[in-house]
Amino acid sequence: MHIEEVKLTYRNKLKAHERPKITCAKDAYEIFLESWDQDQIELIEECKAMFLDRQLRLMSIASISKGGLSETTVDLRLVFAIALKRRANSFILAHNHPSGNLKPSKADIHLTEQFYKAGKLLRIDLEDHLIVTNDGFYSILSEL
Repeated sequence: MHIEEVKLTYRNKLKAHERPKITCAKDAYEIFLESWDQDQIELIEECKAMFLDRQLRLMSIASISKGGLSETTVDLRLVFAIALKRRANSFILAHNHPSGNLKPSKADIHLTEQFYKAGKLLRIDLEDHLIVTNDGFYSILSEL
């Protein structure tokens, strides 16, 4: 009988002091925008997460989901699984609106609230949730 084994390992590629520090939503927006496929940002909705250490230094960015023209499905379990594996202290979500509209939908606000509550429970804080376009960004968490 073969039983699968789960092994937890971790290797840093960059020293902590070499990682960019996120001091505000604009810092996060600029880094997220650089990571977005410019051929798709105005075509397909995508969600990404930025994982941060205790000093709010960027550890990594992960693409969480890609959807259609007006929505994408975001699974909390996937985001928190990555955060736990990455040993993140906090994270920032971002998704684009291909329409260019920066106004959050009810679904965007509900998702933000779910991540905020789950993060408190796991002690992995949601620092912000951004709507990203080529022309700017909107901080959902700053309005809640």
